[in-house]
Amino acid sequence: MNEITQPHDRLFKALMSHPETSGAFLRESLPPEVSRLLAPEPPQLVEGSFVAEQLRPYYSDRLFQTKTISGKSLLLYALLEHKSYEDDRVGWQFHRGMYACMEQATRADAQWRKLPAVLPLLLYHGQTEWRIPNEFLFLVDADEALRPWLLNFRFPVVDLGPIPDEQLSRDARLRAGLMALKYGTRDPQTQMDALEVITAALTKAPEILLIVLLYLLTTFPNLDEKHVRQVVRRVNPQEEAEMMSQFAQEILAKGKPEWAAMVRQEGRQEGRQEGRQEGRQEGRQEGEQIGEAKMLTRQLQRRFGALPTWASQKIADAERPTLEEWSLRILDATTLESVLSDPS
Repeated sequence: MNEITQPHDRLFKALMSHPETSGAFLRESLPPEVSRLLAPEPPQLVEGSFVAEQLRPYYSDRLFQTKTISGKSLLLYALLEHKSYEDDRVGWQFHRGMYACMEQATRADAQWRKLPAVLPLLLYHGQTEWRIPNEFLFLVDADEALRPWLLNFRFPVVDLGPIPDEQLSRDARLRAGLMALKYGTRDPQTQMDALEVITAALTKAPEILLIVLLYLLTTFPNLDEKHVRQVVRRVNPQEEAEMMSQFAQEILAKGKPEWAAMVRQEGRQEGRQEGRQEGRQEGRQEGEQIGEAKMLTRQLQRRFGALPTWASQKIADAERPTLEEWSLRILDATTLESVLSDPS
């Protein structure tokens, strides 16, 4: 899937990869009677997707495994609707995804006696308000007398549009991310009017500034370098040079070619300066590589804490193309090991 044309997928998966954030999303979005049943431990992300390749321009999904307070296993299947309008066939996608979840569980345990409980949840951020009935039988053409005998399930719908910005979540990270998703499908004027409230939300969650700004750059057509710098200076001013250099990676170069080259040059200049400060006077290329390594190290430390010796050594030994690939992975990777795995 192209990460430039599917920014919604990238932001949603990055948000839901953080256990506390995904836990807050599920608890706040599920019906109260369901939320009260959940055990206090954060849900565990199940890697993989159950959306068919041809449908991924329209949906993203995340599967979580948790337990209820009675100790029973529960799978929570969260689906993000990418379209700017509601899809009346989303129930069919849920059916396919839930079936795939159960099929995976039965393959893992050939001696199974009971199927896992799978609860679907829809996150919608389109321009129009969601009006489609939230049950599978809405899609089935059947006489009323048959309905009690047919397969059916209901799914909660979280429609971001009608929710006031400050009420999107009590979790600061989730509130800022959902606010970006909310305005990612709006018209350009509404998007720019909302930039101030998004920035204010990011001041409470600076750790997701990079991934949110990359999302805004690919969904807000009127966002330019000046706006980006203003946001960075307000949220994380001490890292303006580093962050602007990060935007010059491939995703930005494709999304905003008119100024990405200039930003990349700034990053190179910073790399050369840092290389000189380190006493590495071996020329422009080495200075750039030192800058890339230092930038990646700081970002990994913010995401995962102090780095073990093996990670620091691997970064020091890596060539520049590898460092650039790792810098992109950090946006949605869930572990340090997955960031620093060998390039594909």
